[in-house]
Amino acid sequence: MPKFTANLSMLFTELDFLDRFKAAAEAGFKGVEYLFPYDYSVEQINQRLKANGLEQVLHNLPAGDWAAGERGIACHPDRVEEFREGVDKAIEYATALGCKQVNCLAGIKPAGVSEQQARQTLVENLRFAADKLEAAGILLLAEPINTRDIPGFSSTAPSRRWIFLIRWTATT
Repeated sequence: MPKFTANLSMLFTELDFLDRFKAAAEAGFKGVEYLFPYDYSVEQINQRLKANGLEQVLHNLPAGDWAAGERGIACHPDRVEEFREGVDKAIEYATALGCKQVNCLAGIKPAGVSEQQARQTLVENLRFAADKLEAAGILLLAEPINTRDIPGFSSTAPSRRWIFLIRWTATT
């Protein structure tokens, strides 16, 4: 039987973010996910999860400046240190929230960066993240996103090559 979670970044948007937890519970959801928890303290989010009997199912690694149009930094060669700091921050939040998986957004390939360089950076960052997250008991997810929704996104097709990359990165 499928288990559905409420994506609080997309549902109940007429409410303030922290009020969406109650709305999700009232709608019958048992779990929630959202893009990013980092604008709120762990204590604020935990209080809403517990008060509403919800499980934290998923959130993303920090993905750069979302408001400015960034959609991940994992393929950005000049931002590797920022990516690695984001992995640590995601582990801190996921551990405190009881979240067993986090998602990595590859990002939009920066101008002036070759496809090969962006792909190599992505692979190295995924390997780093997979190792750190595994040590913390957290599963790394990475989703391909179509270029209609995010033009220029670095991982766009759920091809065998992309799936192989994720598996290989997580196991090597």
